[in-house]
Amino acid sequence: MRTIILAMMTLLPLPAAAFTAQNGMTATQLNPTEIAVLHEVKRGDTDYWCAAGDFAQRALGLPGRTRLWRASPEPRGAGEGIVFTLDPARQAPGSGLSQFGAGPRDGSVSVAMAAGNYCRIIVPPWD
Repeated sequence: MRTIILAMMTLLPLPAAAFTAQNGMTATQLNPTEIAVLHEVKRGDTDYWCAAGDFAQRALGLPGRTRLWRASPEPRGAGEGIVFTLDPARQAPGSGLSQFGAGPRDGSVSVAMAAGNYCRIIVPPWD
């Protein structure tokens, strides 16, 4: 079902609620607990987490301690984005990030960690 939603999102114009994260990726809210990050070539998993965390923090106004899980199962298919969830019951099994340090070991990442530590600004090369 999520694959169909993401495929439709890539074919249609971006919805009015589309959000450009600090790393330049596009995120949008699918429903009250799910955030979709659209596919971009040459982006790593942490780039997707960054966009979802940034969206949750700045667009939704959620506190930094809010937990975020990956809802899309791994592996991500070619050309597919990733859906994230705020609901632990909707997480995809075995698809969380490995992390070191404090925090639960349930595959989740705090919104503050995703929007802060996982974000890198992509600067286009100069001609």
